[in-house]
Amino acid sequence: MFAFNIALTILTFVAYVLPFLAPKLFPLLSVLTLILPLFLILNGLFFIYWLLQLKRQVFLSGIVLLLGITFISRFYKFSTNDVTVEEKDFTVMSYNVRLFNLFDWIHSDDVGDKILSFINDKNPDILCIQEYSENANVDLRVYKYKAVFMEGDKIKTGQAIFSKYPIFNQGNLHLIQSGNNVTFADIRKGSDTIRVYNMHLQSIKISPDVSDISQHVDAINQQKSQQVFIRIRDAFKKQEKQSEILVSHKKDCHYPVIICGDMNNSAFSYVYRNIKGSLNDCFEEAGTGFGQTYKFKYYPARIDYIFADKKIKVKSFKTYTKFENSDHFPVMARLSFGE
Repeated sequence: MFAFNIALTILTFVAYVLPFLAPKLFPLLSVLTLILPLFLILNGLFFIYWLLQLKRQVFLSGIVLLLGITFISRFYKFSTNDVTVEEKDFTVMSYNVRLFNLFDWIHSDDVGDKILSFINDKNPDILCIQEYSENANVDLRVYKYKAVFMEGDKIKTGQAIFSKYPIFNQGNLHLIQSGNNVTFADIRKGSDTIRVYNMHLQSIKISPDVSDISQHVDAINQQKSQQVFIRIRDAFKKQEKQSEILVSHKKDCHYPVIICGDMNNSAFSYVYRNIKGSLNDCFEEAGTGFGQTYKFKYYPARIDYIFADKKIKVKSFKTYTKFENSDHFPVMARLSFGE
């Protein structure tokens, strides 16, 4: 048991270090960041196991958990205090709508209408949509201002930023060799100005249903397993380049920044650390529970984020896990300038 504990400790320490190392240096090892929460849970079980037996080995798991305490807060947040809603507040929603179910992934004719009703009900002041398409004919004219960038021939897809506040500048960051992109909009809210980025980074393309994998476990040979790792490796390397483009562009911005969107990577990754920088992760500041944003069975994957400048106060954050009309769940933050 202690030998297993030592092996787990080594893997956990490697996963701790990986967010500080570019994926291009150790692309396959970077896969460990996807399962760091599992390592933390197993270390917790070892801690309890040794503690119940009053064994000195408990110190090994205790040290591992103590060093990983900052990672734990990215995985699970306890409930926060009630929020006072003020007139100066504004809300930001991020949602990967999967083209409003344009290709009938969900066998229902009214998914687009349900998403529209949900958005109208929550009524965010700024709305960032990933995998947006006007071909779905979802009417968002309630928003006076928008920054929409799409590509494609017959079916155009892309990212969109909708705002109740005036947008006076907008743009699209070209991501090399990718169908993904990052859009931005400079928005005036009263006397304040905000730059909002809406990102959709390279997908890892792992099945959202673990049972889909387990049902075909016998059919997976070594070659197919290698292909999965190669796909993950290549996706991480692309994400690294994409994050560098976003971070480089952000450096020239003199306004407070909000970054929203689908990162397609965990909060334990290099890409997360690079994009977040000195910004606040709104889930860490005011979220609750696991903060799951992607429908992956048996594992609460959080790959959609809202990051806010430290000049902006994060008052609340919510993930709408009961609204199942995409493979992602919408997230929304209540923010405020100043005290």
